[in-house]
Amino acid sequence: MNRSLRALFGLTATAATIALTVPAMSSAANASPASPSDLDNTSHARDLAQARSFLFTYTFNNHLKVAGGNFTVDHRVFVAVKFNNGVTKFSRWVIARTHPVTPGGAVYVETTIAAPCSGSKNGYAQAYDEATRTWSPRLPVTICQRID
Repeated sequence: MNRSLRALFGLTATAATIALTVPAMSSAANASPASPSDLDNTSHARDLAQARSFLFTYTFNNHLKVAGGNFTVDHRVFVAVKFNNGVTKFSRWVIARTHPVTPGGAVYVETTIAAPCSGSKNGYAQAYDEATRTWSPRLPVTICQRID
């Protein structure tokens, strides 16, 4: 009998806990952030962070090509390739356009830098979105140097 009562009370306590927890969870999920600091803990903040501009590189016509996405469509983007010491090897202003594969405003720039080449990452590519006044993260690249 004691065992039956304990099992019944245990089951009742579990059901009560679930009944009290589920409404609290559902109202918290539908609530909007109380302050801007609360925004950091929402999925909306993660979506915004994922929308940050990005770059990637590849070789085309024996040149380094810099491309990227999540820039402002129909606005200017400054694309630069620099040595790690800050000296600019290549730079150009381009207009970000929609692209079927690349999200947001996309840029595709063929540089004058020879590629592919081996060696360490002696430089980086970075792009500036004029509309948002933000820089993309730096992308390490290998800048080929002619040795005559």
